[in-house]
Amino acid sequence: MATSTESPFKSNILKGKVVLITGGASGIGFEISTQFGKHGASVALMGRRKQVLQSAVSVLQSLSIPAVAFEGDVRKQDDAARVLESTFKHFGKIDILVNAAAGNFLAAAEDLSPNGFRTVLDIDSVGTFTMCHEALKYLKKGGPGRSSSSGGAIINISATLHYTATWYQIHVSAAKAAVDATTRNLALEWGTDYDIRVNGIAPGPIRGTPGMSKLVPDEIDSTATDEMPLFKLGEKWDIAMAALYLVSDAGKFINGDTMIIDGGLWLSQPRHLPKEAVRQLSRAIEKRSRDEPVGVPKSKL
Repeated sequence: MATSTESPFKSNILKGKVVLITGGASGIGFEISTQFGKHGASVALMGRRKQVLQSAVSVLQSLSIPAVAFEGDVRKQDDAARVLESTFKHFGKIDILVNAAAGNFLAAAEDLSPNGFRTVLDIDSVGTFTMCHEALKYLKKGGPGRSSSSGGAIINISATLHYTATWYQIHVSAAKAAVDATTRNLALEWGTDYDIRVNGIAPGPIRGTPGMSKLVPDEIDSTATDEMPLFKLGEKWDIAMAALYLVSDAGKFINGDTMIIDGGLWLSQPRHLPKEAVRQLSRAIEKRSRDEPVGVPKSKL
């Protein structure tokens, strides 16, 4: 079984590919950048923090990964267009776009201002669409540096928060629901018209990420996880391997899917009774239902 230090994929599966990753200098985004580079891709990073970008590029280059970084804000269309153009000019083409930039924090709905709500949607939802919109001309079949027969691929990083409901995450739940809808609609339209595959990844709680440090800070009592039977932390590596699969030839027939990678956590509910208690209770109830049937009319004769 593969561990987090080895990949099940051949080291050249992305050979010759060029990827642009928003939010690619930290957390899950940086792990995707690293793994894509280790598997043959040239990597461009986009983010707002110059020092973080420079540090990430230095690490990638130390691994002999062709890497470059551009400052930019996904909420600004001009920034998106400029970074994509710069990436194209630097590497000669763009094959893959990964939208990993995101914003999050804990907030009760009544304490969240409309502006705070809007800010998260601007980064996650509008930012994702803006990057896709500006990347279309580079990713579509016959685009600059591309053949006329094959388009590129897009990965949108989402979440599972909106599948049911999540405490203090109304803003991100709404934002990621929009991201998932964007993924499906672009997969339909651009898969049909431009041969671009568009998929998503919905991570669960991932160890060593900015999201975990904000959503489950040290100040929160760790016993809060005791009522989550499936609760365990994933690794950034898990998400990067899924992204590799989706953009490689192994995923060539996958389009419009958002892959959940959370160990089944979003399905979990508190176990109200131990398994043995359920067995004993079931036998007792079955015996009582035979002895005293419920809902069966009794004769008055």
